[in-house]
Amino acid sequence: MQLNSWAKQLLELIEANYKVEYNVPIELETGRSYILMSNHQSYYDIPLLYMTIPDKANLRMIAKKELFRIPLWGRGLKTAEFISIDRSDHEKSMKSMEAAKEKMKSGIMIYLAPEGTRSRDGKLGEFKKGGFLLAIQTESIIIPIGLRGTEGAMPPDTWDFSLGQKLEAHVGTPIDTANISIEERDNLMQEVRTQILALSKKPE
Repeated sequence: MQLNSWAKQLLELIEANYKVEYNVPIELETGRSYILMSNHQSYYDIPLLYMTIPDKANLRMIAKKELFRIPLWGRGLKTAEFISIDRSDHEKSMKSMEAAKEKMKSGIMIYLAPEGTRSRDGKLGEFKKGGFLLAIQTESIIIPIGLRGTEGAMPPDTWDFSLGQKLEAHVGTPIDTANISIEERDNLMQEVRTQILALSKKPE
């Protein structure tokens, strides 16, 4: 399955009006690893994120295991070899992170939501540390992205969707973790959070 095609089909299914804006265009350097991070409001975050990356990019997602049981979505995730993570089991979570490292060695870009789950009130939740540890260990470039409007396309905890919603992805300034130590992880988290908060904020 061509994942960009799958993502476009899902957006066309709900007649979404979407746009992508870049603070800095995404330019992939040979031999570097990349991790996309964004706010998380809806299952429709996933297809919208695919619209932000270059055609040549090979993106996979670290997704909670429950997503793999969902009709249509689950089939697509399994076919695409997305990485399942069991957040209730620390040992299994660590194995998922190791699997992500192996994929990144082969040039695959990883997406993860640092909040770990969808927001129920539209506010940016607390960030989990695991993704930032992964970024530092792999000396990755983090690309912060702010998503807007996806909660209207398909709100959390429902399978209801609305047609013709306006969806936006705002791509921020990349953050190179090559020279960032584990001790500086909290500062890295705050830097990414500040960008995502600003990028995802809707105009008054």
